[in-house]
Amino acid sequence: MGIEIRPIQPEDIPSVVECIQLAFADDPYHQWAFDTRPGKFNKERNFASLKAKCEWGMRNALFYVAKDIDAGADAPVLGVSMWMKPRPADGVGDKQTWSEWLDDYILWFKQGWNLLRFQGRGGLITKRYWIWKREQAVAQKDIWTDPNGYYFCNIVTVRPGHQGKGIGRRLFEVVTDLADQEGRKCYLESSKEEPNIAIYEKMGFRLARSMVCEDGGDVCHLFCMIRDPQPPRP
Repeated sequence: MGIEIRPIQPEDIPSVVECIQLAFADDPYHQWAFDTRPGKFNKERNFASLKAKCEWGMRNALFYVAKDIDAGADAPVLGVSMWMKPRPADGVGDKQTWSEWLDDYILWFKQGWNLLRFQGRGGLITKRYWIWKREQAVAQKDIWTDPNGYYFCNIVTVRPGHQGKGIGRRLFEVVTDLADQEGRKCYLESSKEEPNIAIYEKMGFRLARSMVCEDGGDVCHLFCMIRDPQPPRP
């Protein structure tokens, strides 16, 4: 199997969304933030929301897919990573462009249309989403101390059945190598303590802080990790 890591293309999006849905079905954050009971979670609605975010990410993030080049052009996406670009703390030279503003507006419009089209959020517990965003803002204010900004790993996942083949590591290295060249730090949040923290530590990340998101006695723990620039790999 020859694995290729390359930027996402429009034709990849359906398989990318499928990969994300399969990989995160048992994710602790997903289980906490969504009402996954039968009849409550709308997989089609979730697909539409993720599709809109992927279309935005193609133009505004570092967005990569892993594919088996020996399996043909129609083979499914085996892994996904999307990273947000660094934003210097002072904002100098990093003001939002008109195209970025337009893309944000288009994403907002698409998600609003999805809300109307599906008559709801498909099981997303909005209150819990905003609890997470609040705790995330507190955590990042506490530990994002580098004025040059951070490469933020928004999502990285490997299709179930294909873990343990080095795909995830390569989806990290396509950006961590760039960060090392630029002397920048990287950041991620994991909702699984085991085995994820040990895996990420092998790639140079260190645990910097934990987040506790709580609502009505239901708790979701998230682990914030930072990676300092590393010497070039041999």
